[in-house]
This record gives sequence, C-alpha cells and structure tokens, in this order.
Amino acid sequence: MARGTLMATASAQLIRFRPEWRVPQDQSIIITIDGPAGTGKSTIARLLAHRLGLDFLDTGAMYRAAAAICIDHQIDPDDVEKLCEVVADADLHFDWQTDPPAMLAWLKPIDSRIRDADVTALVSRIAAIGKLREHMVRKQRIIAAQHPRLVAEGRDQGSIVFPDADVKFYLDASPRIRAHRRAEQLRAEGAAVEDERILEEIIRRDTMDASRQDGPLICPDDAIVIDSSNLEIPEVIAAMETVVRERVQALRMG
Repeated sequence: MARGTLMATASAQLIRFRPEWRVPQDQSIIITIDGPAGTGKSTIARLLAHRLGLDFLDTGAMYRAAAAICIDHQIDPDDVEKLCEVVADADLHFDWQTDPPAMLAWLKPIDSRIRDADVTALVSRIAAIGKLREHMVRKQRIIAAQHPRLVAEGRDQGSIVFPDADVKFYLDASPRIRAHRRAEQLRAEGAAVEDERILEEIIRRDTMDASRQDGPLICPDDAIVIDSSNLEIPEVIAAMETVVRERVQALRMG
C-alpha cells in the first residue's frame, strides 16, 4: 500500500452517512494504528474494531500494566531482570469476553489502576526497556495468531510488531490539540489540570517515545497518515473505514 495522507479537511467523503458494513467473517485482517500520546488511538481503534466486527488490541494497556506492577511491587525500574521476571509471572493477557477487553494480571482485572497518574508518568520509561518490549512483542504476536481479525493500536505496531499488516494507519495531531483534549478528559473526570502542564508532559513523552532504542515511535513508510487536529472521531473512523473497505476488496479479489 502506498503511503498517503488524509489531512484535517471535513470532506463529504469523511462525513457522509454510511450504512453498516463489516469485514466478512471469513476474512483475516490485521489493522495497525500507531501515533503519539493523546491522539485518541485507543478510543478510535476500539470504535473502529467494533464497527468492522473485529477484535481490539490495546498494546498501551500492556505497558501500563507493567508500569503499575513496577510501582505496586516497589521494583526499581533499572532492575530490568526483576521487572521482567515479575511481569512474566503476572501473565498479562486480556479478557476477550468484555468490551473493551479487560487487562488482567494474575488473572485479576487492573484496568482502573493502569490509568492512574503515577502509571502515566512512568510508562514511557518502562516501555523503553528492550527486554520487556521483546516479551510484549511476543505476546502481541501470539494474540494476533489467536485473533487474526484484529485492530492493534500502539506506537510500534506497524513498524515492529506487525510489519506485514494489511492496513497501517498513523494517527497524529498537534501537541497543543492533544494536550487540550487530554486536559478536557481529565476535567470531565473531576481533576484540576492546566493545559500548559499537560502540553509539557505530551512533549516529554513524544521525545522519549521517538528517541528510545527499542520500538521507537515512527511512522511506517507504508502507513496512511491521518491528521486529526480538526477532525471529530466519527470523521476519523469514516476515513479509516474507506481505506479498509478498499483493502478488503483487494484481498478478496486475490
């Protein structure tokens, strides 16, 4: 697939009404959505998967779970061997009977814990640990083998984990827009936050994610780039669905 860009223009193609359409049940397909923090990857990936009748893999939840384990078990993040040992023992996996799939550690759901502020502050550092990433990549590929109709979101899904994915998206937005969206989300949850402080955190995470040695945040050469700065979520999903429809048609034609 040639790399392309869908800029933030509310064209008729993006916003027109569409009848319900799903990927045929007999069609295997891997769709990746990568991008920086605060672009709404998890929400968009989950909604796209639901609309197309596919499974949803939130890889960010896996790294957040590792960060939560690091904090709650008082493990020094620099003690890579210990951290990887405990994370492996936790047997991180998803409960596919829930929507969205719940993150489990030691067979217990930890979704509420992994969104806490202390986890958010640590997750980029944890995600930069090469040995841990190797473990996570193996688990993610096993998940794809078990769920071959999958929308996977993260930062290295199209570049490292699934380089042969059928459709690759790179979701982007300006740092200030991403910071504002995140601040609004936190305010809706009752938190008192300032946009500028969130912006500083967004920029810090972008730098860490893009500069790490293992699994850095990059835009795959064959990804479709969507700048969502001025797009609503339904518009982004409609744009993605257009691409997926065309790809599925091509796959079924051989």
